[in-house]
Amino acid sequence: MTPFRFAAAVGCAALALGAAHAQQVYRIVGPDGKVTFSDRAPDASASATPLGGGPRAAGAGDALPYALRQVASRFPVTLYTGSDCAPCASARTLLVQRGVPFTEKTVNTNEDIEALQRLSGSASLPFGTIGGQQLKGFSDLEWTQYLDAAGYPAKSQLPPSYRRPAATPLVAAVPPAAAPAQTPASAPRRAPVPAPAAPSGPAPSNPAGIVF
Repeated sequence: MTPFRFAAAVGCAALALGAAHAQQVYRIVGPDGKVTFSDRAPDASASATPLGGGPRAAGAGDALPYALRQVASRFPVTLYTGSDCAPCASARTLLVQRGVPFTEKTVNTNEDIEALQRLSGSASLPFGTIGGQQLKGFSDLEWTQYLDAAGYPAKSQLPPSYRRPAATPLVAAVPPAAAPAQTPASAPRRAPVPAPAAPSGPAPSNPAGIVF
Protein backbone atom coordinates (compact mmCIF):
# COMPACT_ATOMS: atom_id res chain seq x y z
CA MET A 1 0.00 0.00 0.00
CA THR A 2 1.40 3.40 -0.95
CA PRO A 3 1.83 6.09 1.71
CA PHE A 4 -1.01 8.10 0.18
CA ARG A 5 -3.40 5.14 0.25
CA PHE A 6 -2.31 4.27 3.80
CA ALA A 7 -2.98 7.82 4.98
CA ALA A 8 -6.36 7.83 3.26
CA ALA A 9 -7.26 4.53 4.87
CA VAL A 10 -6.23 5.84 8.30
CA GLY A 11 -8.28 9.00 7.71
CA CYS A 12 -11.36 6.99 6.73
CA ALA A 13 -10.95 4.79 9.80
CA ALA A 14 -10.72 7.85 12.01
CA LEU A 15 -13.84 9.32 10.46
CA ALA A 16 -15.68 6.06 10.94
CA LEU A 17 -14.56 5.89 14.56
CA GLY A 18 -15.69 9.46 15.15
CA ALA A 19 -19.06 8.71 13.59
CA ALA A 20 -19.40 5.66 15.79
CA HIS A 21 -18.76 7.76 18.89
CA ALA A 22 -21.37 10.27 17.76
CA GLN A 23 -24.08 7.66 17.46
CA GLN A 24 -26.37 6.43 20.21
CA VAL A 25 -25.32 3.05 21.63
CA TYR A 26 -27.84 0.65 23.16
CA ARG A 27 -27.35 -2.16 25.64
CA ILE A 28 -29.85 -4.77 24.47
CA VAL A 29 -31.16 -7.66 26.53
CA GLY A 30 -32.86 -10.26 24.36
CA PRO A 31 -35.75 -12.56 25.32
CA ASP A 32 -33.20 -15.27 26.16
CA GLY A 33 -31.29 -12.92 28.50
CA LYS A 34 -28.38 -12.47 26.11
CA VAL A 35 -26.79 -9.00 26.27
CA THR A 36 -25.57 -7.29 23.10
CA PHE A 37 -24.56 -3.75 22.13
CA SER A 38 -25.71 -1.97 18.99
CA ASP A 39 -26.19 1.49 17.53
CA ARG A 40 -29.67 0.49 16.35
CA ALA A 41 -32.73 0.52 18.57
CA PRO A 42 -34.09 -3.02 19.13
CA ASP A 43 -37.60 -4.21 18.38
CA ALA A 44 -40.34 -4.55 20.98
CA SER A 45 -39.27 -8.09 21.94
CA ALA A 46 -36.09 -6.84 23.65
CA SER A 47 -35.34 -4.19 26.23
CA ALA A 48 -32.65 -1.57 25.68
CA THR A 49 -30.83 1.00 27.78
CA PRO A 50 -29.16 4.01 26.09
CA LEU A 51 -25.50 4.26 27.05
CA GLY A 52 -24.79 7.78 25.84
CA GLY A 53 -23.22 9.12 22.69
CA GLY A 54 -26.42 10.72 21.44
CA PRO A 55 -27.92 14.09 22.28
CA ARG A 56 -28.66 14.59 25.99
CA ALA A 57 -31.00 17.09 27.54
CA ALA A 58 -29.15 19.49 29.82
CA GLY A 59 -30.56 20.34 33.21
CA ALA A 60 -30.24 23.64 35.04
CA GLY A 61 -27.00 22.54 36.72
CA ASP A 62 -25.53 21.22 33.47
CA ALA A 63 -25.91 24.68 31.90
CA LEU A 64 -23.11 26.03 34.13
CA PRO A 65 -19.41 25.38 33.58
CA TYR A 66 -18.04 22.73 35.92
CA ALA A 67 -15.90 25.04 38.07
CA LEU A 68 -18.71 27.58 38.48
CA ARG A 69 -21.19 24.83 39.29
CA GLN A 70 -18.91 23.56 42.05
CA VAL A 71 -18.58 27.02 43.62
CA ALA A 72 -22.32 27.68 43.40
CA SER A 73 -23.12 24.36 45.08
CA ARG A 74 -20.72 25.04 47.96
CA PHE A 75 -21.49 28.74 48.43
CA PRO A 76 -24.97 29.47 47.03
CA VAL A 77 -25.88 33.15 46.77
CA THR A 78 -29.28 34.53 47.78
CA LEU A 79 -30.25 38.18 47.41
CA TYR A 80 -33.14 39.71 49.37
CA THR A 81 -34.59 42.83 47.74
CA GLY A 82 -37.48 45.25 48.01
CA SER A 83 -39.33 47.48 45.58
CA ASP A 84 -37.99 51.01 45.01
CA CYS A 85 -34.66 50.03 46.59
CA ALA A 86 -31.70 51.54 44.74
CA PRO A 87 -29.02 49.60 46.72
CA CYS A 88 -30.94 46.40 45.94
CA ALA A 89 -30.69 47.18 42.24
CA SER A 90 -26.94 47.84 42.62
CA ALA A 91 -26.39 44.49 44.33
CA ARG A 92 -28.40 42.71 41.63
CA THR A 93 -26.40 44.44 38.89
CA LEU A 94 -23.10 43.38 40.46
CA LEU A 95 -24.16 39.73 40.57
CA VAL A 96 -25.55 39.76 37.04
CA GLN A 97 -22.53 41.48 35.50
CA ARG A 98 -20.13 39.17 37.30
CA GLY A 99 -22.07 36.11 36.17
CA VAL A 100 -22.93 34.85 39.65
CA PRO A 101 -25.91 32.45 39.65
CA PHE A 102 -28.15 33.55 42.51
CA THR A 103 -31.63 33.28 43.94
CA GLU A 104 -33.63 36.47 44.54
CA LYS A 105 -36.25 36.76 47.28
CA THR A 106 -38.50 39.82 47.41
CA VAL A 107 -39.57 41.44 50.70
CA ASN A 108 -42.82 43.35 50.26
CA THR A 109 -45.40 42.11 52.77
CA ASN A 110 -45.50 42.20 56.55
CA GLU A 111 -44.95 38.44 56.56
CA ASP A 112 -41.85 38.93 54.40
CA ILE A 113 -40.48 41.56 56.79
CA GLU A 114 -41.03 39.37 59.83
CA ALA A 115 -39.28 36.46 58.10
CA LEU A 116 -36.37 38.72 57.14
CA GLN A 117 -36.02 39.93 60.74
CA ARG A 118 -35.88 36.35 61.98
CA LEU A 119 -33.29 35.54 59.33
CA SER A 120 -30.98 38.56 59.54
CA GLY A 121 -31.89 40.26 62.80
CA SER A 122 -33.06 43.43 61.03
CA ALA A 123 -35.40 44.61 58.31
CA SER A 124 -32.83 46.55 56.27
CA LEU A 125 -32.36 45.82 52.57
CA PRO A 126 -30.58 44.65 50.58
CA PHE A 127 -29.53 41.55 52.45
CA GLY A 128 -27.46 38.79 50.96
CA THR A 129 -26.02 35.42 51.88
CA ILE A 130 -22.99 33.76 50.30
CA GLY A 131 -22.85 30.30 51.77
CA GLY A 132 -23.01 30.87 55.51
CA GLN A 133 -21.86 34.51 55.31
CA GLN A 134 -24.37 37.36 55.68
CA LEU A 135 -24.05 40.77 54.02
CA LYS A 136 -26.27 43.59 55.30
CA GLY A 137 -26.65 46.61 53.06
CA PHE A 138 -24.65 46.98 49.87
CA SER A 139 -21.01 47.88 49.43
CA ASP A 140 -19.43 47.07 46.08
CA LEU A 141 -16.05 46.49 47.72
CA GLU A 142 -17.38 44.26 50.49
CA TRP A 143 -19.54 42.13 48.23
CA THR A 144 -16.68 41.76 45.74
CA GLN A 145 -14.33 40.61 48.50
CA TYR A 146 -16.79 37.97 49.67
CA LEU A 147 -17.40 36.71 46.13
CA ASP A 148 -13.64 36.53 45.54
CA ALA A 149 -13.13 34.60 48.78
CA ALA A 150 -15.87 32.13 47.83
CA GLY A 151 -14.10 31.46 44.51
CA TYR A 152 -16.53 33.03 42.05
CA PRO A 153 -14.80 34.09 38.81
CA ALA A 154 -14.14 37.80 38.35
CA LYS A 155 -15.76 37.75 34.89
CA SER A 156 -18.94 36.05 33.80
CA GLN A 157 -18.59 32.47 32.60
CA LEU A 158 -22.30 31.88 32.15
CA PRO A 159 -23.26 30.37 28.79
CA PRO A 160 -25.51 32.44 26.51
CA SER A 161 -28.33 29.94 27.09
CA TYR A 162 -28.38 30.52 30.86
CA ARG A 163 -31.58 32.02 32.22
CA ARG A 164 -31.66 33.48 35.72
CA PRO A 165 -34.56 32.22 37.87
CA ALA A 166 -37.35 34.74 38.43
CA ALA A 167 -37.55 36.46 41.81
CA THR A 168 -40.03 34.97 44.26
CA PRO A 169 -41.53 36.29 47.53
CA LEU A 170 -39.66 35.43 50.71
CA VAL A 171 -42.88 34.07 52.20
CA ALA A 172 -45.01 32.13 49.77
CA ALA A 173 -48.52 33.53 49.48
CA VAL A 174 -51.17 31.36 51.07
CA PRO A 175 -54.50 31.28 49.21
CA PRO A 176 -57.37 32.57 51.34
CA ALA A 177 -59.43 29.91 53.02
CA ALA A 178 -62.83 29.26 51.50
CA ALA A 179 -65.72 30.75 53.45
CA PRO A 180 -67.70 28.12 55.34
CA ALA A 181 -70.93 27.13 53.69
CA GLN A 182 -73.95 28.73 55.26
CA THR A 183 -76.28 26.29 56.96
CA PRO A 184 -79.95 26.63 56.10
CA ALA A 185 -82.02 28.48 58.65
CA SER A 186 -83.48 26.04 61.13
CA ALA A 187 -87.17 25.98 61.84
CA PRO A 188 -88.22 27.97 64.91
CA ARG A 189 -88.11 25.88 68.01
CA ARG A 190 -91.44 25.17 69.62
CA ALA A 191 -91.89 26.00 73.26
CA PRO A 192 -91.72 22.89 75.40
CA VAL A 193 -95.03 21.64 76.62
CA PRO A 194 -95.11 21.89 80.39
CA ALA A 195 -95.25 18.57 82.16
CA PRO A 196 -98.33 17.83 84.16
CA ALA A 197 -98.04 18.82 87.75
CA ALA A 198 -96.82 16.03 89.96
CA PRO A 199 -99.04 15.06 92.76
CA SER A 200 -98.09 16.61 96.04
CA GLY A 201 -96.13 14.51 98.46
CA PRO A 202 -93.44 11.92 97.87
CA ALA A 203 -93.92 9.27 95.24
CA PRO A 204 -94.28 5.74 96.45
CA SER A 205 -90.92 4.83 94.78
CA ASN A 206 -89.09 7.87 96.32
CA PRO A 207 -90.47 8.24 99.79
CA ALA A 208 -87.77 10.81 100.83
CA GLY A 209 -88.60 13.14 97.87
CA ILE A 210 -84.87 13.54 96.68
CA VAL A 211 -84.47 15.78 93.64
CA PHE A 212 -81.24 15.72 91.50
